[in-house]
Amino acid sequence: MLEARADGTVLAFDFGLKRIGVAVGNTFLRQAEPLNIIHAPTNDGKFAEVAALIGNWQPVLCVVGLPLHPDGESHEMTQRCRRFANQLQGRFKLPTILVDERYSSAVLNGKRGAHIDDDAAALILQQYFDENP
Repeated sequence: MLEARADGTVLAFDFGLKRIGVAVGNTFLRQAEPLNIIHAPTNDGKFAEVAALIGNWQPVLCVVGLPLHPDGESHEMTQRCRRFANQLQGRFKLPTILVDERYSSAVLNGKRGAHIDDDAAALILQQYFDENP
């Protein structure tokens, strides 16, 4: 994955097979906000929505949550998220960074409702900001 080289908007993604949570922030304020949930049923539909978000927000960086087992080992979704991150970087020519999301579920545990995916993306992005001053 490439490193960010510029200040500006950052989009974060919590990738899932059914939904992709999206959050936004910027390198100046370093505050993540839930933005959107992508519900498209096909990969082409998902990437069309991602393309629209990238066109609107003009990010300098994308952040993707990387799910791992508690012991740090990979599983099926780990590989799918890596692939999604590689596709973001390849299709949109944007630096894309993977962020360990093992504990975002624990933070959101107990929260139910329509906005959990974009809240998860916001947690992932905030973690990135907090760990990369």
